Amino acid sequence: MTDTDEVRLAELLRSLPPAPRAWVQAAYELPRARRELDQLDERARADEVFRKRLIADLESALDAAGLEPNPAVVAELRKRLST
Repeated sequence: MTDTDEVRLAELLRSLPPAPRAWVQAAYELPRARRELDQLDERARADEVFRKRLIADLESALDAAGLEPNPAVVAELRKRLST
């Protein structure tokens, strides 16, 4: 990429409208949510009783972990637990 290309790219990026606030918030929260899902997944794999309770009521388990039990998070955890 040449200096001219980089300058043009910078100009184009500056011309974009700001990202929606919800996108910025989601990007900020995503690393923590992934860590929490990883921890729940690891615990479920190590503890069969916990796994059964988790599967029985994913929404409550996510809420207890401080994660919003939105459909995307529930679907991701269900996918992880099904393997």
